[in-house]
Amino acid sequence: MNKKYTYVWVSLIILIFGIIVIPRIVERLSSNTVVENDRLNISAHNGKLGYILLDGKKRKVPSFEFINQDSVVVSDKDYLGKVYVVDFFFTRCPSICPVMTTNLVNVQSQFKGNENFGIASFSITPEFDTPEVLRTYAEKYKIQKSGWNLLTGDKDAVYQLANAGFNIFAAEMPDVPGGFEHSGLFALVDKEGYLRSRIDEFGNPIVYYRGAILEKEGANDQGETEEIGILKSDIQKLLKE
Repeated sequence: MNKKYTYVWVSLIILIFGIIVIPRIVERLSSNTVVENDRLNISAHNGKLGYILLDGKKRKVPSFEFINQDSVVVSDKDYLGKVYVVDFFFTRCPSICPVMTTNLVNVQSQFKGNENFGIASFSITPEFDTPEVLRTYAEKYKIQKSGWNLLTGDKDAVYQLANAGFNIFAAEMPDVPGGFEHSGLFALVDKEGYLRSRIDEFGNPIVYYRGAILEKEGANDQGETEEIGILKSDIQKLLKE
C-alpha cells in the first residue's frame, strides 16, 4: 500500500510541474526572452563589483615603473586614486591588438575629461616599441594623451608583470603571426590599486574582460559575446565608490 501511495504522489507532482512550469518555458521560448546564461551576461550581485582573491587575500597591482610615449617615467603610484584599465599589446601585432586598441579608444571616449580614469597599455616588445614608436601608434589610433600611457621598458619586467602580476598570458612565440602571443583580456583596477570585476551568477568574479571583440559586433565567430559594454558600466561603478 505504501508503494502505491508513493507512486500516486510522484505522479501528482509530475502533473503539477507539467501544468505550471512547462507552459512558462514554452512562453519564454516563443517570446525570445530566454537569454544566454554565461559569465558575460550576468549583472553583478547587488550592483557591486568583487575583488580578485589569491590565497584568500585581495589581489593588488604589483609595483611597476616604465617609460611612456612621451619618455616620462610612469609607475603604479601615478594611478593611485584612479580607476584604470590594463592591457598588454605590441605595435606590430597583426591580429587582436588593433581591435583591443580600438575598444580602448571607445572606452576612453566614454570617460573623456574624467581625471579619475586612466588606461595603462604595456608593450610586450619593448626593444622595438620605443617612446617614438609608441607616439606614432598613439597618433594612428587618435589616442588622447590625458590618462592613457603606452608603456615600454625592461622586457623581463614587462613579462613578469603580465604573467605573474596580472596572470595575463604573454610570451615570445616565433611560429605565430607577429612572433608573439598574448591574451586579449583587459584587467580593471580600482582607485586603491585592487583588481576588480563583476560577479557571476555563482558569486564568483569573472576576473577579466574580453577586449578582442568590438562592442558594435556583439559576438565573435565562436559565439563569445563582447564585454566592452559591461566594462564601461563597471568602470562607472568604481568611479562612484
